[in-house]
Amino acid sequence: MGLEDVLAAVIGGNLVVLLLAAVVILSVVLGVRIVPQSEKHVVERFGRLRSVLGPGINLIVPFLDRVAHKISILERQLPNASQDAITADNVLVQVETSVFYRILEPEKTVYRIRDIDGAIATTVAGIVRAEIGKMELDQVQSNRSDLIATIKDSVEDAVENWGIEVTRAEILDVNLDQQTRDAMLQQLNAERARRAAVTEAEGQKRAVELQADAQLYAAEQAAKARRISAEAEAYATQVVAQAIADNGLEAAQYQVALKQVEALTKVGEGAGKQTIIVPAHAMDAFADAFKMLKGRG
Repeated sequence: MGLEDVLAAVIGGNLVVLLLAAVVILSVVLGVRIVPQSEKHVVERFGRLRSVLGPGINLIVPFLDRVAHKISILERQLPNASQDAITADNVLVQVETSVFYRILEPEKTVYRIRDIDGAIATTVAGIVRAEIGKMELDQVQSNRSDLIATIKDSVEDAVENWGIEVTRAEILDVNLDQQTRDAMLQQLNAERARRAAVTEAEGQKRAVELQADAQLYAAEQAAKARRISAEAEAYATQVVAQAIADNGLEAAQYQVALKQVEALTKVGEGAGKQTIIVPAHAMDAFADAFKMLKGRG
């Protein structure tokens, strides 16, 4: 065997080793798959679904299995969409919506639907029109949170077979046409005028009530004063009656005669009155008083 034959054998052996090493390296490269935390990989074998690789290091059969789809499992947001809808009271509104979702089962998303974003957007538009058609405009404006929750639940039921989860559904705005806005503005102004009139009427009513209460209070106080005066007079009468009962009629007559004398004395003390004309019965009163005074002395 010549030198050339030896060199050829050595080179051939080295080539085989190199080929085997290349095959081993290629097998390792093709068989080991490192999946990022934010992704899932769909593996196919001869065109059929083989498995779904989760985050981390995964092993597949080289040359038989291949990663056909790399699916992000991060939350996604659909572009804001605007669709027309008619409320139960026949008002045309334009609703702007936004939907957030994420893929949970990539194998369903890959093999059951082609354009997942377009499918979700179409589903949301139909559900929004259906739900708003059940409500009047005032309910759409005031119960937006309930409407959002209903839309989210309906979308989740509709896309369940696509392997996704709807995380949020938002109604960003509800716009009205100009004619409807003008009509609502007129209604709002009329309602404000009505409330102002009601407030003014209630104020006048309250003023009348307060005035009547004041008059009633004044009447009650006057009646109370008259009652107290009457009670005082009754008490004085009772005292006199008790004195008469205790001291006899003579004591009462003495007090009356004394008062008469005092009254006539005051009349005589008046300025410019030198002569006093006294009725005859007044003289009798003087005589009675003098007698009683004398008797008391």
